[in-house]
Amino acid sequence: MLPGVASARERPYVLLSCAMSIDGYIHDATETRLLLSNDADLDRVDAERAGCDAILVGAHTIRQDNPRLLVRSPDRRAARTARGLPPSPAKVTLTAHGDLDPVAAFFTAGDADKIVYCASPVVEQVCARLGRVATVVDAGNLIDLYDLLTDLAERGIRRLMVEGGSSMHTQFLTAGLADEAQLVVAPFFVGNSKAPRFVGDGDFPWNAGRRATLVDVQQIEEVVLLRYALSDRYGARGGL
Repeated sequence: MLPGVASARERPYVLLSCAMSIDGYIHDATETRLLLSNDADLDRVDAERAGCDAILVGAHTIRQDNPRLLVRSPDRRAARTARGLPPSPAKVTLTAHGDLDPVAAFFTAGDADKIVYCASPVVEQVCARLGRVATVVDAGNLIDLYDLLTDLAERGIRRLMVEGGSSMHTQFLTAGLADEAQLVVAPFFVGNSKAPRFVGDGDFPWNAGRRATLVDVQQIEEVVLLRYALSDRYGARGGL
């Protein structure tokens, strides 16, 4: 089982990264991957990955997108190796049901550690299915992000990049566990209420009465990067 919750200063710095349409969608509900970014921005994301200790995605994202979550640049991989780090950050996911495929790219691509936090009722089946390709952690009957972050901190993770999907971003934000958000906006609309958005419904700490702090706006060819500071840790530990 996971240990007790650490204070905010002891948990990893949490960076949320997402690309979306003007109307906030991250997919268009078709079977074809929706391209929301460009090569220049993907290189920027690659640099962010290279500066992190771990990357987290939800189990649904693994099933739907089959992401590799690797640092692409040979120079960045070499720089990490020179610092005594694996070429790419560790990969982290969480699952309540355990329905993950051991041959998914999340598990087979790269040599970095793979960590799966799962609910207690499915620990045995997840260990049987994924025990040879990942470290399986019993996260209790209900997976608590506070406890998950505490466990990651004890594993040496200081900077965590959350790359989706909608449920993960929603959970980290509503729990008040995000320190920074990097949101890329593509210049088009999706306009399909059946498609997933950046976040779902929730009680967010940032609202009309308590607004997030916009710290940077950058045009990257046809897309725009918005960088928000979501806690006082931005700029002090792990941020710019």
